[in-house]
Amino acid sequence: MFDLASRDIKYLSGVGPQRASVLNKELNIYSLHDLLYYFPYKYVDRSRIYYIHEIDGTMPYIQLKGEILGFETIGEGRQRRLIAHFSDGTGIVDLVWFQGIKFLVGKYKVHQEYIVFGKPSVFNGRINIAHPDIDNASELKLSTMGLQPYYNTTEKMKRSSLNSHAIEKMMSAVVQQLREPLPETLSLPILTEHHLMPLTEALMNIHFPANPELLRKAQYRLKFEELFYVQLNILRYAKDRQRKYRGYVFETVGEIFNTFYAKNLPFELTGAQKRVLKEIRRDVGSGKQMNRLLQGDVGSGKTLVALMSMLIALDNGYQACMMAPTEILANQHFETIRELLYGMDIRVELLTGSVKGKKREAILTGLLTGDVRILIGTHAVIEDTVNFSSLGLVVIDEQHRFGVAQRARLWTKNAQPPHVLVMTATPIPRTLAMTLYGDLDVSVIDELPPGRKPIVTIHKYDAHRVSLYQSVHRQIAEGRQVYIVYPLIKESEKIDLKNLEEGYLHICEEFPDCKVCKVHGKMKAAEKDAQMQLFVSGEAQIMVATTVIEVGVNVPNASVMIIENAERFGLSQLHQLRGRVGRGAEQSYCILVTGYKLVEETRKRLEIMVRTNDGFEIAEADLKLRGPGDLEGTQQSGIAFDLKIADIARDGQLLQYVRNVAEEVVDADPTGIRPENEILWRQLKALRKTNVNWASIS
Repeated sequence: MFDLASRDIKYLSGVGPQRASVLNKELNIYSLHDLLYYFPYKYVDRSRIYYIHEIDGTMPYIQLKGEILGFETIGEGRQRRLIAHFSDGTGIVDLVWFQGIKFLVGKYKVHQEYIVFGKPSVFNGRINIAHPDIDNASELKLSTMGLQPYYNTTEKMKRSSLNSHAIEKMMSAVVQQLREPLPETLSLPILTEHHLMPLTEALMNIHFPANPELLRKAQYRLKFEELFYVQLNILRYAKDRQRKYRGYVFETVGEIFNTFYAKNLPFELTGAQKRVLKEIRRDVGSGKQMNRLLQGDVGSGKTLVALMSMLIALDNGYQACMMAPTEILANQHFETIRELLYGMDIRVELLTGSVKGKKREAILTGLLTGDVRILIGTHAVIEDTVNFSSLGLVVIDEQHRFGVAQRARLWTKNAQPPHVLVMTATPIPRTLAMTLYGDLDVSVIDELPPGRKPIVTIHKYDAHRVSLYQSVHRQIAEGRQVYIVYPLIKESEKIDLKNLEEGYLHICEEFPDCKVCKVHGKMKAAEKDAQMQLFVSGEAQIMVATTVIEVGVNVPNASVMIIENAERFGLSQLHQLRGRVGRGAEQSYCILVTGYKLVEETRKRLEIMVRTNDGFEIAEADLKLRGPGDLEGTQQSGIAFDLKIADIARDGQLLQYVRNVAEEVVDADPTGIRPENEILWRQLKALRKTNVNWASIS
């Protein structure tokens, strides 16, 4: 049987050691198998010949048949270019090259018939095609051409003459070696039931499809397989864990919870909060370990739900712990929870890197004796010296800021793992959540507490700065506070962007009667906290900052967020920054400031921000614009495995479908012993070996 994985790419015709080295470094291609799984990013129909009189500069790619009437070299130095006047009898186009002029004049002959392929554009009123593909008409059969694949390449590859055309030739050489079928990677029942193309046929048609229908079937088969194994990996892991670990049973909702609900609850819970609490109560009473992801926009009341879940743990004789990514956020949770529990006899402690000496020792002792019922902290809570009497529930805030290993260390605090509630204010699209957190049950708080006014978002250009500052003066005169966020700390020689240091001086001049504080990531923690405190206490009216304020600052009196060079930020980051305002009863504003020169994608981002405050709509749009690999937190959370053909943003329906298929397999064969599934478990094992991220996805 032909073994693709063991065949080194350098032995393929036309490759050799030098090109192989470039393919290794640039595309991680080492074997024929790696090459075969490097898929085209687009296809162009080369079965049709156009007439020159039919074409204009707006068409994508076209193919012409005709002859070169003559050559002309114009321009000097870098502007020098070769023009071939090409005609098919219905008109003339200019074929243009900026490199290899001598070689090209020798290669192509006047009055010989060629087939030309490329993208037309208009220059000085004439149609031209820059750097076209040219073949002798006598050597090319249109009937065999069909859809031509195009492959992504890098600059280093192009310098080694490894362009898309070169990869296509290499791919053709590999496909010609597929005389016998490759070992199948899906089971026969799955192939039959879901009408999937066999693997070898799919790989041949993904690279050289005879027609669009065969291409569609090949893409479907390969996407199905890729997403299926992602889901099988997650679900098998979840099933194994369920079998291995039992959860503490929280049988009662008792006096602590009921007292809080009757006397301390600051406002009536929203319908969404009640629904999520029911889901959590069902989990913790089931005897299985809870692993639940709680999503909710900034200000939706996740912390209150988390606290009430912790009180259920306390009612059943267990301790609870909340872990936050920064000291500022941990401190904020500590103050909020202590305030909410005012008058109740519950010892709550804060443990961060700053807590030292006798205070730290007292907390550690209290955890061991069980006197400390709720612990709020940072990474400090996972240190080896921190041990609990009976840890029943762990709440992890802003999940994406913790690595897999850090989260797992909380489990080792008990012989039996605690229930886990993961909170995030970074809304995750449903399809991405299925992949990032596929082993977690997902709850969503999609309702804001009553009385909150939606934030008004406005896009302004630099030229409107005078009127912008006038409105800021008015807000400050009414007793409000203002954030101004910059993308850089200091001036950069490479990029022309507003920077915090200059911005701080400018704002101090512009608002001489105001106290201005500044916060950025290069400051020492104590200095940063001191500056932050000036703003929190109301002593400073304006905070100039970088994105360090994205998470963890709660100042209800702040009603204006100005984001300089807003075009430099992603949608989710803009939404998180906007969430710093709108926490009080007053109307809040988010001002996105940019220059006039904006690319189309940036305009779309800004339009979405102005149109909606819905974090989930924004997350879906961000996924479509940027793809999953760029989204915050995806690297640490497990999405870093390389999806070669599926697109989570566009293949959401297929992802849901294959998840159901994977669920059926895992439910019917939880221990992996059925003969018909042997091929599936073998392939999953192979994928886990070759992709380190698959092994630690959850």
